[in-house]
Amino acid sequence: MIYQGKALSVDVLPSGIAHLVFDLEGSSVNKFNQQTLQELQAAVSALQAAEIKGVIFSSAKAAFIVGADITEFTAKFGDSEQQLLDWLVEANAIFSDIEDLDVPTVCVISGVALGGGCEMALATGYRVASQRAVLGFPEVKLGILPGFGGTVRLPRLIGADNANQWISSGSHIKAQQAFEEGAVDAIVEDGKLLEAAQSLIEQCNGGKLNFKQLRVQKTSPLTLQPIELNVAFETAKGLVAAKAGPHYPAPITAVQVMQDAATLDRAGALELEHQGFIKLAKSPVAANLVQMFLNDQFLAGKAKKITANASKIEQAAVLGAGIMGGGIAYQSALKGTPIIMKDIVQEGIDLGMGEARKLLNKQMARGRLDIDSMLGVLSSIEPTLVYDDIEKADIIVEAVIENTDIKKKVLSELETLVREDTIIATNTSTISVDELATALERPENFCGMHFFNPVPVMPLVEVIRGAQSSEATIGTTVAYARKMGKTPIVVNNCPGFLVNRILFPYFGAFSRLIHDGADYRQIDKAMERFGWPMGPAYLLDVVGIDTGVHCQDVMADGFARMNLDFESAIDKLYEQQCFGQKTGRGFYLYEPDKRGKPKKLNNPAMDAVIKSVQAEQGDFSDAEIVERMMVAMCLESVRCLEDGIVDSAIEVDMGLILGLGFPAFRGGALRYLDSLGISAFCDIADKYGELGGIYKPTETMRTKGAAGETYYG
Repeated sequence: MIYQGKALSVDVLPSGIAHLVFDLEGSSVNKFNQQTLQELQAAVSALQAAEIKGVIFSSAKAAFIVGADITEFTAKFGDSEQQLLDWLVEANAIFSDIEDLDVPTVCVISGVALGGGCEMALATGYRVASQRAVLGFPEVKLGILPGFGGTVRLPRLIGADNANQWISSGSHIKAQQAFEEGAVDAIVEDGKLLEAAQSLIEQCNGGKLNFKQLRVQKTSPLTLQPIELNVAFETAKGLVAAKAGPHYPAPITAVQVMQDAATLDRAGALELEHQGFIKLAKSPVAANLVQMFLNDQFLAGKAKKITANASKIEQAAVLGAGIMGGGIAYQSALKGTPIIMKDIVQEGIDLGMGEARKLLNKQMARGRLDIDSMLGVLSSIEPTLVYDDIEKADIIVEAVIENTDIKKKVLSELETLVREDTIIATNTSTISVDELATALERPENFCGMHFFNPVPVMPLVEVIRGAQSSEATIGTTVAYARKMGKTPIVVNNCPGFLVNRILFPYFGAFSRLIHDGADYRQIDKAMERFGWPMGPAYLLDVVGIDTGVHCQDVMADGFARMNLDFESAIDKLYEQQCFGQKTGRGFYLYEPDKRGKPKKLNNPAMDAVIKSVQAEQGDFSDAEIVERMMVAMCLESVRCLEDGIVDSAIEVDMGLILGLGFPAFRGGALRYLDSLGISAFCDIADKYGELGGIYKPTETMRTKGAAGETYYG
């Protein structure tokens, strides 16, 4: 035994080749925490002094290395720039020492090698992978770039074009693609990985492979001519900038770092990587995106606890077909749960099955499904106009028309036809779950399960806990949502639940801005520049003006502060039956583009509509528009937390990000509020207090602000 630690060990095989095995004690995966890095440094020192013929790096776990320990890693971001630089230099010295060993080195990759794990693999001379191996650099999704030499070694190994794509996209790269592009030298069966690695080392020692020449390539400037370099990187920057947008600097920074370092040797290139890493790591975007990653882990951990005693779901059903029912049926079947899709008319069934087929055809066109898989998914959706097989269902999602009386009638009838342990979940977006539960004899088996449209695209599902919903009901519904590939958040019952309750003060602020003289087009542009994927007028058109009016009425009945004391532009559009995209006319006009998707156009008729609801035309700055819109949303977010609709700031923010498309780089409403400072935010809100209750901070907020506290602690 050359070295023994708690994260890795090094032994010598009978062949005289050293074998370093990563096996982090007390963890299901290997990751680069401080302990692993320190032990790797010690192990490499031992290898440098040992009489060996080569080194194989592998893992005793299912994955190779999943990356850095995100909690430990990002704690470094709070250090000074010099401290961060010192840490990077020290860590990279370890990887350079591995690359510079006097003997051939091979990394064995089974499972995932991501981030630092992929950088570890690139530091060795060769890489042997199993068919299930996955490589990649997800750092840009955390707002940073690879910091352990990834931007240096990858372009020198697989070329500038491929490296630009790998690193700027943050994609997971499967073994076959990695092999074809030169990042992996061989793909072999799991049981033969070690044998293949030894064979490579023996070929090096026998003179058949020149590992030292390969090292020269990896530590020297790129061999492309200046014009070729310029074309490769400038083209990539154009594509990356267009895709990432102005609010996410990491992808374009990574490409720029690789471009600037292309003519430098390893030492110079690493210096530029360090500078780029530090610049991004100290940015608020990185802090927010890292927090989002931690939020995901928090939600997954909470869901795991909630579902500890969940019942198994082997058969599902959805009542009400159409676009929503078809989307739910598709998602359930795609993820392996057969589903009955029931409607009262054939047109609904046809629409639902058509939606499922359309979605499956898209999956096939993207190469994600073959014809057999597609037919298998489709056959696990059972369309029906009768209740004959409904007793087979373990969980039933009611998705009929958004009308209290109709829903109660359907639910009451349904309960008499199903088993006593069947869970019934309503897909209502506004109606009180407790009100609907009054129609049932077994309300403990009932809860809300609010999907967002379009179902296959939107990751959030709100699981609404009614006053009488049992823990088993909530746990099983959460488990079903997770099985469908969704992120469930459990919320307590109130008008609008979590996401819609927060959304409608935002829409109310929009209506009042128009009433006070603002141009809706300026509002849309200002909010899109703030980071929203679409402004409020465009969003209302997508949601549906009729849906917006219905929800606004529900919210106003539940919360007096949300009542509008004037006739709004939305009301006018509703009167004219201009419902947005569904009718081709709303704040904007819509016509199909070449792919059949609705294309947004200016609506000249809106000027007259707006004029009819404005006393005068106002002059608003973009900053004032953003303040009025965001203050209303953030304050309702605070009230949801204070009212116990959810348990944590994380759930509030993730609900908005996953359900509404809140700008992820800002971290969510409460994270954004924290960035401004609660006390300073209250001062901003007070400027608009005369506009109504949606602009009035709570006393708890003021106390928190005075104490210098934050929502994230």
